[in-house]
Amino acid sequence: MGRPDGIRIREASNPIYYLIPQFMPHRHDSMNMITVDIPVEPLRQYMNAQRKEGRHISHMALIMTAYAQTVAAFPLLNRFLVNKRIYEHKDLKVALVVLRAGGGANDDTESKLDLSPTDTIFDIQNKIDKYVEENAGGEENETSIDKVMGVILKMPWLINFIGWVFRFGDKHGLIPQSLLDVSPFHASVLITNLASIRTNHIYHHVYDFGTTSISIAMGNMRDIVKRGKGGQPEVIRCIPLGIVMDERIASGHYFALAFAHMRELLAHPEEMEKPADTSHPVL
Repeated sequence: MGRPDGIRIREASNPIYYLIPQFMPHRHDSMNMITVDIPVEPLRQYMNAQRKEGRHISHMALIMTAYAQTVAAFPLLNRFLVNKRIYEHKDLKVALVVLRAGGGANDDTESKLDLSPTDTIFDIQNKIDKYVEENAGGEENETSIDKVMGVILKMPWLINFIGWVFRFGDKHGLIPQSLLDVSPFHASVLITNLASIRTNHIYHHVYDFGTTSISIAMGNMRDIVKRGKGGQPEVIRCIPLGIVMDERIASGHYFALAFAHMRELLAHPEEMEKPADTSHPVL
């Protein structure tokens, strides 16, 4: 049976990917973690230049655009496994956490943002601005997932049964598209900005439930020391990204190439003003 949110992959480039899920059936079995440090200076210079042109560009928009355009070049990042089967997402959705204005420590909401691998930095900044405006205003701006959870929590005696129904339905591709559209567990990637609450980066788990194979957590800026010219130590201000990956969707080498590509895009943000080239994907 097919899934409304994914296309079954029946001819993987490496047959080992059909065997791996037999030994690692869960995402928590197969999480690999890495920190990618993004130098701040190229981002700062670009953001300042855009500000002089009357445009606001955020760190989140830069990170999100770099990821979307990396998916264009490395489409295996947009795969997921359910019930030991490999699928490709039909779209590119990002699950986000938004803190509501004036809210307390637990007053946040989670929903999703639709992206395209061919989005430019300006496209994605506009989408983020609209998303925040719609979702961060307070109780009057409840997200779709808030409304669904509100209904479920009014029936606490049914929660265990509902949980079982959702898990069974997810495993067999039976959850209707209307619920998939609001579920934060069904996305291409989870991105959270912990620097917004002055917290260091973490390695955010990927859920066993749903279809999210990768999580990215931005943290407080930090100084790292690297070998500079002449072998002398050089201090570089960076944004650390804590990245967790489901290794069943691609090899470690593939992930390394993909995130090196993402880092290169962020070293030259002006390149993201034009759509990504989708003609030569790395498979």
